Amino acid sequence: WMLSRRLLPSFIRISFPVRRIHIMAEAEQYYKSLVEKQQEISSLNGIVSLLQWDQTVNMPQGGAEARGKHLSIMSGIIHDKKTSPDLGVILTSLSTADTSKLTGMQKAVIRDARRNYDKSTKIPRDLATRLAELEASGYDTWVKARNASDFAIFKPILKQLVDLNREKAKCLDPSASSPYEVLMDDYERGMTCERLDSVFSEIKKTLIPFIAQIKQKPAPPSDFLKFKFDTKVQAELSHQISKDLGFDTTKGRLDVSVHPFTISVAPSDDVRITTRYSETDLVEGLTGTIHETGHALYEQGIPAEISTLPAGVAVSTGIHESQSLLWERMVGLNEHFWDHYWPSIHSKFPQIPATSSSSDFYRVINTVTPGMIRVEADEVTYPLHIILRYEIEEALINGKLEVDDNLPKLWNQKMQEYLGLTPNNDKEGILQDVHWSAGLFGYFPTYTLGAIYASQLFNAAKKQITGLETQFAEGKFSELKEWLFKNIYSKGSILPGGDLLCQDVTGEVLNPSFFLNYLKEKYSRLYG
Repeated sequence: WMLSRRLLPSFIRISFPVRRIHIMAEAEQYYKSLVEKQQEISSLNGIVSLLQWDQTVNMPQGGAEARGKHLSIMSGIIHDKKTSPDLGVILTSLSTADTSKLTGMQKAVIRDARRNYDKSTKIPRDLATRLAELEASGYDTWVKARNASDFAIFKPILKQLVDLNREKAKCLDPSASSPYEVLMDDYERGMTCERLDSVFSEIKKTLIPFIAQIKQKPAPPSDFLKFKFDTKVQAELSHQISKDLGFDTTKGRLDVSVHPFTISVAPSDDVRITTRYSETDLVEGLTGTIHETGHALYEQGIPAEISTLPAGVAVSTGIHESQSLLWERMVGLNEHFWDHYWPSIHSKFPQIPATSSSSDFYRVINTVTPGMIRVEADEVTYPLHIILRYEIEEALINGKLEVDDNLPKLWNQKMQEYLGLTPNNDKEGILQDVHWSAGLFGYFPTYTLGAIYASQLFNAAKKQITGLETQFAEGKFSELKEWLFKNIYSKGSILPGGDLLCQDVTGEVLNPSFFLNYLKEKYSRLYG
């Protein structure tokens, strides 16, 4: 590398005090070079994000094969950048340079760049490109299988995805006793199956009987919502709510897709969200939009100076999910929130009887009804959907289960055990989620970890912001957003773990009792 060759002769001629000055300057030069390379990788990732967004929002069905090639080529280019020998030289040089004058954020950038580099260099280029191409074709195959409600269509490509992800885990850590933990580390640093099993066991122990009790109670009347709701009008209201919460539409957009998601094309500057609407379900589109807005606020809230750097991302997927769930559940499912928006709903949907109230709507949107579809589940039954998926994918990746082992049957058995329901077909069963088609093994647990983080963080926010929930009735959300920016968004991954960030903000590491107490208190009142 030219810079190191140019500086080396001066090191030989100088005395120690001057050498220290040069070493400190060297650290700054190496760091500047590191930033340039990381920003280039970030830009390339943005191109991939744009391709993926287009694939799910605009691309014609016939473009799937070509898009797979596009993504495969980009994956190879990015892999080469991530594993560049020049980048390795920079990181090695920084490991011996005097970095004492660098800021905490800069040191975090170096730490996470090293972490990413170590992981990337362990994945052969051929494996990276095969995974990218398979994931692109996997999405198209999943859509076809889902539309046909036939797992057999998806089964061959799922088998390949499982095999390749086992191979990936082995490359990352050949001695790991749990390949699933290796993959999960990409989403939740340091999380173990042992800890997850403990947390999920406590949740199952509490929620399964609690749901059984709720099922004995009458559901709130919902006849006043038994109408068709124009999806264009729903979109107008959803867009307005998203902007009210703080989503900057000059740096983002909201579209429709089969599966709602949030994606950053350019962190802080171009954040795109999608949702979906149903003519017969007013709530799905509204809550889906609020959920994705929570993700987008996090992305837009990351300071521009670190947004393209390794430390400028969420510390974990669970923490990212906590932000979408905090806005969706603690705000969007809050009775004060709908005190504010009920007049707008009445105005836009005059078919709703004038005798109905925001309290009626609050009770309906918080109805607990075990159902087949995860993304339509209420917040009480939702964790059991996640635990089911975790248990299956953990067994698949760790070799305790194979794709040929009649997965639809196992899925249906667990649905019956946890929620007392049996899917009628594969579409409302094992084929309902996009995640496995994208190779996202280890991702599902972060949804429930996010719910736990959200409850714990919101509890801390209520203690620090006077009258927080009553502000919602006035349509005021800026103070909560500012609190989240200060405590979550602005910190990126400077603290290297969800537990560390949670402890920094709340005084405790992740604790499921906050989540379980929140659910029991809220729904005991609603169903008391």
